Amino acid sequence: MEILLYQPEIPPNTGNIARLCAMTGVRLNLIEPLGFKLEDRYLKRAGLDYWPQVELVVWPHMQAWFDAAVAARNGRPPRCVMTSAKGGQALHHFSFAEDDCLVFGPETRGLPEDVLALSPWRVRIPMLAGRGRCLNLSTSAGIVLYAALAHCGILDGPEWQLSATSPEDAS
Repeated sequence: MEILLYQPEIPPNTGNIARLCAMTGVRLNLIEPLGFKLEDRYLKRAGLDYWPQVELVVWPHMQAWFDAAVAARNGRPPRCVMTSAKGGQALHHFSFAEDDCLVFGPETRGLPEDVLALSPWRVRIPMLAGRGRCLNLSTSAGIVLYAALAHCGILDGPEWQLSATSPEDAS
């Protein structure tokens, strides 16, 4: 599983998602243009000292990522699960696969139609009607990623601890 942020704009969101990726072993793909520089102090601060554990790849455009993903899968295209507040299957009813790429759009405008058109798989996070447009990007990424990991049974592995404490502390 991996996360793809299409043209992210807000450094702390990307930093928080980088930390999420470090803690889950999920690769983070960023599609340019970025709304910030990778050296941005807010980006680094949000990611704290987790940056060395992040598998981060920056791509000049969506096609470059897609071509590399096809090559890495021996000619098989990646299954991109597009996230959108505009529609899609409710998160808790979606059947995720272990090699899914979870795609998130820029904070101020979401995924454009040409990117959404790249994949028939779309998912949305259910929210109470009339409360607002959408959740924060880093919050959404955490919700979707953990739902996908749980659906695939990945969180049941022995390498997944319940908390930052040692197993002996849990008893």
